[in-house]
Amino acid sequence: MGIAHTRWATHGAPTDANAHPHFTEDRKVAVVHNGIIENYASLREELINKGYHFTSETDTELLAHLVADVRKQMGPDPSWSVIVSCALSLVTGAYGVVFMFEDEPDLLIGARKGSPLILGVGEGEYMLASDGSAVVEYTKDVVFIRDGELVEVRKSGYRLRTIEGISTRQVSIDEDVTNPLVQLEVSLEQIEKGGYPHFMIKEIMDQPNCIRNTCRGRLYQPMQEHDSHPPPKWDIRLGGLNTKVQGTEKTALEAIAGADRIIICACGTSWHSGLIGEYLIESLARINVEVEYASEFRYRNPLLTPKDVVVAISQSGETADTLEAIRIAKSNGALSIGIVNCVGSTIARDTDAGIYLHAGPEIGVASTKAFTSQVMVLTLLALNLARNRGTIEEEYFCMLCEELHCFPEYISRVLKTATQIKTISKFFRMAQNFLFLGRGIHFPVALEGALKLKEISYIHAEGYPAAEMKHGPIALIDRMMPVVCIAPKSDPTYDKVKANIEEVKARNGDLLIITEEGNHDLDKFAGDKDFVIRVPTVDIVLQPIVTTIPLQMLSYYVADLRGCSIDQPRNLAKSVTVE
Repeated sequence: MGIAHTRWATHGAPTDANAHPHFTEDRKVAVVHNGIIENYASLREELINKGYHFTSETDTELLAHLVADVRKQMGPDPSWSVIVSCALSLVTGAYGVVFMFEDEPDLLIGARKGSPLILGVGEGEYMLASDGSAVVEYTKDVVFIRDGELVEVRKSGYRLRTIEGISTRQVSIDEDVTNPLVQLEVSLEQIEKGGYPHFMIKEIMDQPNCIRNTCRGRLYQPMQEHDSHPPPKWDIRLGGLNTKVQGTEKTALEAIAGADRIIICACGTSWHSGLIGEYLIESLARINVEVEYASEFRYRNPLLTPKDVVVAISQSGETADTLEAIRIAKSNGALSIGIVNCVGSTIARDTDAGIYLHAGPEIGVASTKAFTSQVMVLTLLALNLARNRGTIEEEYFCMLCEELHCFPEYISRVLKTATQIKTISKFFRMAQNFLFLGRGIHFPVALEGALKLKEISYIHAEGYPAAEMKHGPIALIDRMMPVVCIAPKSDPTYDKVKANIEEVKARNGDLLIITEEGNHDLDKFAGDKDFVIRVPTVDIVLQPIVTTIPLQMLSYYVADLRGCSIDQPRNLAKSVTVE
């Protein structure tokens, strides 16, 4: 029996004293905790006034003393489950927590509220963890602990109940009870580097397969049947949206197609994919779309009606702010849709319907393949909605589907620029600032490129709409400020972006330009410190994936040359499960 935790600091610096596990003063109860206790200050003061001594600055240590105090008040008779439940009932905030007890060495108690927790069930062994990738080496059989549930784990089995004490699910050696096990769709090979120096570059290079998996079974050519009208040349089927909306006869897809407004809620990289989704859905399906930071949406008392649809995008499916956005949507009668990568995650379970990315586990903190898979899912959704609403010509629809079918090959061609980008990165590795410029559907690509660079290389970078350069950023441009311009010739604003490039050159800024193969208009800008990277020519609405991947590789190689911790950048976590 044992417990351990890799800590992302919320209260107190990352020091030995603040490291988990934390103990009661008599060291008879140990605890590890992922989350944040919001009423930590008042509870800590109350416990100090009662004579409890704190040895760390963390909110986790509070949980140990709180359990000790509850037991002191209740006496030794109640079970540890009752004591832990009573202690947790006093806590406000989010937690995934596991307790261990000296007087019952074969007992672990786990509980969750707003922070993920799973139970891995192996042959004669149990494991509590916050993510399936932590247990897949030992077992693929897991139980997803539900929000507000507590689990008792012993050698003989496990029992689940609500934190309030109501029994929910139970499995033991002696009882014939329906097993709530779910099998993880993850292999050990997927969470190993496979010969690559870092997970990030492995995941970048895996994107042709990821996009293929995202489209598999969704983008297809219907079979020709005898004695029937010829079927459409291409079709898109999103099975997760075929479920009926509760209380209606409509499928989720039909409800989205008939919505007054779609609100996309997300954080970080997922927010950038949401911005691309806004361009796609509005231009193809002609539905009003708003994109919100989930952290802002949840606190601004948003106006929602049952005619609205809230789409939550999250790689992990556990992002705290995005989860709260779903709860707000449901409380206002709006339909909630999840776009997540992790099967069985809280967002996947709590939304009315959804679409999985099927990108496979993403281990590197900086999201790469999940982002492009999110954009692909949003593209499929936009096309599906457009056809449902009759806002797209069949010929154009089929042409886009043909290009989507070829996308794994297009991405493979982009990845062949890796050697060129690695060489380019040597010129930029010492830069202190970067500016990324794009217009229209490429503005979110500029934002994403800047985010990737700052996340893993620790270089300050900003993404801007190219036209806004004149409204401030142009003052910063000189020979010490590299500027990345996303300038596909097929973009209707190409000539205007080209003018922006001229303005950068006139101020001695170093340039990196992303454009299509065959576009030689920009060759004159290529020089000793100015570079042009070419990507496959695809329709404008499909360009974000092929223009993003070079920026992912740029970020990776610059960070590698700077000796940065690429897979685990400082101060960042893969899944932000606290506010």
